[in-house]
Amino acid sequence: MVGAMFAAYAARIDRDEPLRGLELGERPAPVGRPGWTTVRVRAASLNHHDLWSLKGVGLGEDKLPMILGCDAAGVDEDGNEVVLHSVIGQSGHGVGFDEPRSILTERYQGTFAELVSVPRWNVLPKPAELSFEEAACLPTAWLTAYRMLFTNAGVRPGDSVLVQGAGGGVATAAIVLGKAAGLRVFATSRDESKRKRAVELGAVEALEPGARLPQRVDAVLETVGAATWSHSVKSLRPGGTLVISGATSGDRPSHAELTRIFFLELRVVGSTMGTKDELEDLLSFCSATGVRPVIDEVLPLDRAREGFERLAAGDLFGKIVLTTS
Repeated sequence: MVGAMFAAYAARIDRDEPLRGLELGERPAPVGRPGWTTVRVRAASLNHHDLWSLKGVGLGEDKLPMILGCDAAGVDEDGNEVVLHSVIGQSGHGVGFDEPRSILTERYQGTFAELVSVPRWNVLPKPAELSFEEAACLPTAWLTAYRMLFTNAGVRPGDSVLVQGAGGGVATAAIVLGKAAGLRVFATSRDESKRKRAVELGAVEALEPGARLPQRVDAVLETVGAATWSHSVKSLRPGGTLVISGATSGDRPSHAELTRIFFLELRVVGSTMGTKDELEDLLSFCSATGVRPVIDEVLPLDRAREGFERLAAGDLFGKIVLTTS
């Protein structure tokens, strides 16, 4: 495919004020390559990964300009409605087995555009029950939460889970998925309205960060990092599991709680994204249960900067989705 297309992209890296590097305008359309397919994007969702990219985390100056966006749902070259798995090189398809895996926007142009090119292996059928906007929320935040809960925490129906930082994409997904799977979910947030919303979504109780839980839990899902780390460790029952997939408040807690970790034989598990098979399972889970992603706002792509500003300010509950005309 040749010509130009509208996109939201990183033109510069600014570690202190990342939004200064965000530009909206025309970029070259994808050029076909063997083993890849071009998808016409119908909807794409924002993630904190996009802000980190603008800060230069995982994105080098030599890769600029880089179209941002990891998640998308759209229509492939054959007219099929599809969802993209955004981890490139996980299987070697389209890039060769010697290339390390990466996420869209690290090595390859992302989804905040009218068109995106990905290996054919990375394309999954979109369930008819899900809208493009809903499906576009799943491949990063919701897939991360799914893997944290069901692969790495290993929880079962009836178990209890603490989700730190209600309101963020991963945390919101974990509450909804946990409720649907029969878990007893607790959540925390500094914001009273977000605590109320967490309960509406299925949390048994939502508390202020650091508050004592009614019971110690089987697992904690941690995406906040330094600010909540000590509380997360102290909230676990003996032998419990802490799964961490992010550290938005920093990665150096003042109290690592090492004594508690070894004395109570706690497990600390790192978790990143998820596999294509897990994304397929997540799509099936949503179709079968009626679970749908929580969408805070849908914006046209040409208003992407508004979405980035809200994401940077933490002024949202659920996902912000960008749509193309």
